[in-house]
Amino acid sequence: MRIFDPHIHMTSRTTADYRAMRAAGVTAVVEPAFWLGQPRTSPESFADYFDGLLGWEPFRASQYGISHHCTIALNPKEANDPRCVPVLDLLPRYLVKDRVVAVGEIGFDSATPEEEHAFAVQLGLAVEHELPAMVHTPHRDKAGGTDRSIAVIRESGIDPGMVVLDHLNEVTVRRAADAGCWMGFSIYPDTKMDPDRMVRILKEYGTERMLVNSAADWGHSDPLLTRATGEAMLAAGFDADDVDRVLWRNPVEFYGQSGRLELPDAEPTGTAEPAPPPGSFAGNSLLRGGG
Repeated sequence: MRIFDPHIHMTSRTTADYRAMRAAGVTAVVEPAFWLGQPRTSPESFADYFDGLLGWEPFRASQYGISHHCTIALNPKEANDPRCVPVLDLLPRYLVKDRVVAVGEIGFDSATPEEEHAFAVQLGLAVEHELPAMVHTPHRDKAGGTDRSIAVIRESGIDPGMVVLDHLNEVTVRRAADAGCWMGFSIYPDTKMDPDRMVRILKEYGTERMLVNSAADWGHSDPLLTRATGEAMLAAGFDADDVDRVLWRNPVEFYGQSGRLELPDAEPTGTAEPAPPPGSFAGNSLLRGGG
């Protein structure tokens, strides 16, 4: 089983996580820029963070045979802080970097006018730089927030095939599908989605334009839940090609639109080294992560 995790915050994870992920079949990841938990107070702190996503983290991943890419953005939560808004002016210099494969995470947290302004500006940057966009749908009022996100996407003029609406669930998946966007699902131990719920969605909606991620960060999360989802698919009657489409070919197709993917030769194999059980590499006990 070959796995490309299209949304995981490895800055928040340990080298033991990298080792376990590689043993489970993960050979490629995309790390979106996000809220680190502690509010940042200046654009310079974002610049240091972006530099880490482009320098240190790809090196760290390479030690374990994992190809690391990232997305760059002013995240929705911090778009409400006037001290952080000038980050929008920094983005163009980062969006031309080789391992930046999308603009993200952008979208809504609390659906404020400030968030919508930053959302629209960054969709414009995605169009200008011919990059995909990763859109964070809010954790509260999922339906309303997803509808509003789709409206802003349509107003921007970006091709919906260049957009993934992430953190979807049973309530919002049809909206994303009808809008022509890619559909992203975060598999979590306690919140968001779990492998069995994900399998039910795949049975109803199929495997096209589906992206399954762990979104593992500093909260209670597990970077091995992509593997657990693949195993749940097989147990439910999906075949190995279906699993390969969802866990590998779909993220390659979506992020490949950037023209910047650098991937290892990762042909499907028979049996991977057994992965530790879900939860073995969970983060701390915070109720909800920032991704």
